[in-house]
Amino acid sequence: MDTFTIEGGQALNGTLAISGCKNAATPILAATLLTDEPCVVRNVPVVADVARLLDLLRSLGASVAQDGTTVTITAKNIRLESVDEKTVQSMRSSILLLGPLLARVHEVRMPQPGGCIIGNRPIDYHLMAFEQLGATATQDVRLIHLRAAQLRAAHVVFPNFSVTATENVLMAAATAPGTSVIDIAAAEPHVQDLCHFLIAMGAQISGIGTHQLTVTGVAKLHGAEYTIIPDPIEAGTFAIAAATTRGKVRLRGVVPDHLNLVLFTLRQAGVNLTVEGHDLVIQPSAKLRAFKFQSMPYPGLPTDLQAPFGVLATQAEGTSMIHDPIYEGRMGYIQELIRLGANAVVCDPHRVLITGPTPLYGEHIRSFDLRAGATLIIAGLIAQGQTIIDDAQTVDRGYERIEERLRLLGARITRQTV
Repeated sequence: MDTFTIEGGQALNGTLAISGCKNAATPILAATLLTDEPCVVRNVPVVADVARLLDLLRSLGASVAQDGTTVTITAKNIRLESVDEKTVQSMRSSILLLGPLLARVHEVRMPQPGGCIIGNRPIDYHLMAFEQLGATATQDVRLIHLRAAQLRAAHVVFPNFSVTATENVLMAAATAPGTSVIDIAAAEPHVQDLCHFLIAMGAQISGIGTHQLTVTGVAKLHGAEYTIIPDPIEAGTFAIAAATTRGKVRLRGVVPDHLNLVLFTLRQAGVNLTVEGHDLVIQPSAKLRAFKFQSMPYPGLPTDLQAPFGVLATQAEGTSMIHDPIYEGRMGYIQELIRLGANAVVCDPHRVLITGPTPLYGEHIRSFDLRAGATLIIAGLIAQGQTIIDDAQTVDRGYERIEERLRLLGARITRQTV
């Protein structure tokens, strides 16, 4: 177990480059299984989820070479029998292997995926979509089994938005004969990034950025070179860290269009920010104001920034409403904020009222999941005294060398492995 120790009260100042998008890297790396030719993927974040996925690709027989943030993958021969089941069970994004493997080898047996404990995330949408594409799909508490001698084009309608299910269908349909239509498709920036990578491989996809995608299957995909987009969630997290510590931070390599509603909500909350090309500049705010945050599918506010906005609310004047209708298990961090001194009332598993501003005080707390971990780091940065956060390694799943990069901005944070 890793532990962060933070001495609070230090404003963040300086310049930070935003890493590649973790949520784009995992499906794009999985999509390299769709071809036996080399794929070169650049701006790959060096985070735990990506490292595990690369390990899974190796266990499937792919050749993987990594040079910093550039990864080269050649999946000439796939060996399903050698897949690392323990790694599959440790990460949610392993579900993204199902679509490309089904398209490539036609039969897949894999353990149920794992991941953060943020609520119930069944894979019914994935299996339903695969069945519409011509596969037979069964599952039990331990195993998923898919089989399709030949996938076929279909009109897939999701009952609700699902990012990973949309991504799986895109990969499975890319080589399915005919034209597939995906309705109620997710449109997040990382879904768009996967579409552009598949197009670079030879796929035919239209409707990118909308909730209806059309995929015309091609006989074969080829290798490609591609650069992953900057991570909008990381940009939003560091922007909130700068705002709450009353610092001045320039975030380089941001795509503002991926953060339109996030930036609007930050401005509504009184955050002093400017956009200069692909730089986002946060400066000390005169006063932070209460706001409403409701997680919604893109272009709405992302659920992955719900928790960071929660810590921002503790420093805003008035009562803020935080509503996450997507997951029922994402409010666990609130009890840790209360231990630090936050004035918060959990109304139900999806809603919390936070009244501020309140001073926070150092305590010994623990992380619950990836985004909660980053949130509690921000809380520790503004808390008086020393904050100790257990299970710090959860943050490594999606944030690259977070303590080192925060120290470059003046934070007093160290990591211990026990």
